[in-house]
Amino acid sequence: MHISHNPPNVPQPPSKHGQAVESRSGLRWLHISGQIGLDKDGRLADTPLGQHRQIWENIMNLLAAAGMGREHLVRVCCYVTTPEQIANYRITRDEALGGVEVASTAVVVAALARPDWVVEMEAVAAAP
Repeated sequence: MHISHNPPNVPQPPSKHGQAVESRSGLRWLHISGQIGLDKDGRLADTPLGQHRQIWENIMNLLAAAGMGREHLVRVCCYVTTPEQIANYRITRDEALGGVEVASTAVVVAALARPDWVVEMEAVAAAP
């Protein structure tokens, strides 16, 4: 559906994502607010990796609620509180997306809204 662009005349991404992702006109757009590692009952995952995995589960559930799937994701932005969390982001992103390439940004921030949150992600999807 979307076209990922990784041309040879720009630096290649350090992990599996698209440097640019093109979507055609006439699509429905879904903007997913920042998700944190809470399950549906409001429990925070026990580990940093668990927070990442829970966020992806939440994102997939939001996509499904809109009649979309991972193949409709265009962009994901991840905010982590330590550089070490970038590895968890890449691992869980690749697991969740199963080869779908999206535009991807990861940013290390000083803090999130609560000190026990180590990661927050937002996403954009587009579908017919």
